[in-house]
Amino acid sequence: MPKKVPLGPDRRAAIADAAIHLVATRGLRGLTHRAVDAEAGLPPGSTSYYLRTRSALLTACVNRMLERDLAAQPATTATVVPSAAAIEELLASMVIHLVRDRPDDQVARYELSLEAGRQPELLDTLVQGGRVLREGLAQMLGTLGVPDPEEVAWPLAAMLDGLLWDRVAGAGRTMSPEAFESGVRRAVKAVLDGLIKTD
Repeated sequence: MPKKVPLGPDRRAAIADAAIHLVATRGLRGLTHRAVDAEAGLPPGSTSYYLRTRSALLTACVNRMLERDLAAQPATTATVVPSAAAIEELLASMVIHLVRDRPDDQVARYELSLEAGRQPELLDTLVQGGRVLREGLAQMLGTLGVPDPEEVAWPLAAMLDGLLWDRVAGAGRTMSPEAFESGVRRAVKAVLDGLIKTD
């Protein structure tokens, strides 16, 4: 059954989604404008019309993943202060769901992160996206009274990234889903307990 051809903003999203899938399944060598057209079910030349260069295509992948990351974050209000247990559950669930529900994004993210070391423009996009996500994490930590939440958000985010990396590309691939989820929850709890603990 042929794919429905998306239009307008949906077409841009479809192009980015197809590109992410190609990076995840074929690597960066498999990412071409023509391959994206075919993967997205678009007429030939569609991808190059919206994204003229390979650099623009890579940047679109990063921006699309950030868009999904932000959409997955829970809505917060100034009147509701989440508990430590709620934030612990949120962070652990985030790691578990990212691996389970968005595996292409995780593989593509690491492929693009390595490529960014050779492309300053792509690196800037990755850094800016990471900054936005870590600012949100710092806000959560601040509600718990963690001192210097902006500074603490960086190593905590790096630890969460490490859990994702290990599951996608490391020895963690060999763990059962139950063992992985248990390990994630224990790690997040231990880190948050250490951050929140006061003398």
